[in-house]
Amino acid sequence: MYKTIYVPLDNSDHSNAAMHMTLALGEAFNSKMVGSHVYAAKLHDVRFKQMEFTLPEEYKEDTELEKQRKIHDALIARGLELISDCYLDVMGELSKEKGLEFEGKRMDGRNFEELVLDIEDSNYDLVVMGALGQGAVKQSKAGSVCERVLRRTAVDTLVIRDLETAGCSGDGNVLIALDGSLWSWGALRSACYFAEQTNRSIEILAVHSGDDTSKELLEAHLALAKRMAEERDLRVQTTFIEGNPVVDIERHVDSTNPWLLILGRYGVDADIDAPDLGSAVEHLVRHASSNVLVVAQTSLPEDSVAHEVTQASV
Repeated sequence: MYKTIYVPLDNSDHSNAAMHMTLALGEAFNSKMVGSHVYAAKLHDVRFKQMEFTLPEEYKEDTELEKQRKIHDALIARGLELISDCYLDVMGELSKEKGLEFEGKRMDGRNFEELVLDIEDSNYDLVVMGALGQGAVKQSKAGSVCERVLRRTAVDTLVIRDLETAGCSGDGNVLIALDGSLWSWGALRSACYFAEQTNRSIEILAVHSGDDTSKELLEAHLALAKRMAEERDLRVQTTFIEGNPVVDIERHVDSTNPWLLILGRYGVDADIDAPDLGSAVEHLVRHASSNVLVVAQTSLPEDSVAHEVTQASV
């Protein structure tokens, strides 16, 4: 399912945790690893030009100034390339030790823009990102680069927040939030895959906030999702809550401490022509205490199951 896994690197704590999670998943899924680092040589070029007025007069003559620009650009670019290589070499060596194929990429430009372009131009099946990077703001739970990439790309994206669970071992189940949308069924498919490959149990959570008819329909979705997971010989439990989906999913994550929360990119009421990301999903990416996988792929249960869901709504 996840043949190629992509992880941006910047040597921050969350980025390093994302790297180790990527390596663990690479072993579990037998995937190719791709790591990248974006450096900002062009930005330094702009900064140098902004400060040229402070140079001694003998360096402001056109020929000499152009010479200084070239020297500055070459030194900055080479230095930043070496830093990138250091980040990539670490992951390359770890991949080699695990027998995993690895490709390293370095890019010059604005970090989130270059990452989005690379993701759009490549065929990655899964992107793994640290929730925060080197420029993290105190008390922030999700950085601007992570959020901007997530909004602008349509590929399954795993956001690493919990530094203690950056691997496939340890405690905690796979929690999937189901609302009956095509995206939440896609999330269920991914949840089953993660549970199978990491030998974990699944909890399927449904939060209802509508009328009695929609409650019956959601309960039918929940029962059918449980049956589908059990047919794959997975350990499954279900939880049904009456309340506010955003508030109660976040509260449930805090109280149960899952290894991974899996969400569909949009919800059942989504207007996909308007948002880049469902509002509930965006909130949970920012505030949920666990690692969060946002699934961009849609799915449907088999025809017989879909018929049962339809009948339940009549």
